[in-house]
Amino acid sequence: MATALGYDVHIAEPIPQNVAEPVPNGDRRMFSPLSVTLVHGEVDAVLVDPPLTTEQTAAVGDWVAASGRNLTHIVATHGHGDHWFGAATLADRFGATVVATAGTIAQMHGNVAQRAAFWDALFPGQIPDSPVTAVVPDGNRIHLEGHELTLVEVGHSDTDDTSVLHVPDLGLVVAGDVLYNGVHQYLREALGDGRNAWRRAIDTVEALRPSLVVTGHKDKGLDDDATRVIAETRRYLDTVDELLARHDNALDFFHAMLDRFPAHLNPGALWGGATALYA
Repeated sequence: MATALGYDVHIAEPIPQNVAEPVPNGDRRMFSPLSVTLVHGEVDAVLVDPPLTTEQTAAVGDWVAASGRNLTHIVATHGHGDHWFGAATLADRFGATVVATAGTIAQMHGNVAQRAAFWDALFPGQIPDSPVTAVVPDGNRIHLEGHELTLVEVGHSDTDDTSVLHVPDLGLVVAGDVLYNGVHQYLREALGDGRNAWRRAIDTVEALRPSLVVTGHKDKGLDDDATRVIAETRRYLDTVDELLARHDNALDFFHAMLDRFPAHLNPGALWGGATALYA
C-alpha cells in the first residue's frame, strides 16, 4: 500500500566565482543559490538535483542522512553541472541509483567535456569527480513507496533537453531550471527562438496542474506556490523581450532589468545573460 509522501528542500547558499571583475552594479560575481529536493515516504526517499561543489555535496549528504530515510534514487533534471556534479559522490555514499532522461544524459556528457574550461575555471579545486553514471529509468518513471514519480521531458528551457520530476500524489513538480523563483534567470542559452522554446516548456509544466513547484534556483524566503512561480517566470521572459527591443546595448538592458526585478537574487547571472544576448 502507498504511504504518505512529503518533500523538503535544502538551499545551497550562493558562493563566489573565480572572476575578478565585478558585476556592473558593483556586486561580486556569485553563483545563484541551488535548491536540492528530497521527496520522501516513511522509509525511502528520492533526491533531486544534487549540487555543484564538494562542500555543498557533503552538506547535502549529511542532510539526507539526518532525515533517516533510505535514499533509493538521485534524479538529474537537466545537464548543467551545478545540478548533478555531486551525484556520483552521493550515489556511492548511499547506494542510490542516478537517473535522468536520455536527452539529459547527453547534455551531462557535454558538461563534462567543458568542465575544465568552464566549471573548474569558475570553481578551481572545488568540484568532486563527476563521472556520468546516470541511467534512463523504464518509461522515465521511478517508484517511491507505492507512488509513481515521472521524469517529464519539456525540451529547451535555460538549456537543451531538460525535464522536470512530476510527483502527482503531492501536486508537486520539481522543475529544475524550467522555472525560477526570485532569482535572475540564466539567459546565455536563451538566444534566437530559445525564449519561445522556454515558454513552451513552461506550458508543459503548467499542463501538469501542480499546486507546488520547487525551482532549481530559488530565494529561500519565498514559498513554492506553482501559480505564482509560473507567472513570474513567464513575466521575466516577457520583460527580456520587451527590454531587448528598447535598448541597444547590454549595460542599459541590465540596468533596466534590475529596475523591473529589484528583489531578484544574483544580478551577476543577469549580466552574464545580457552580454550573451548582445554579443
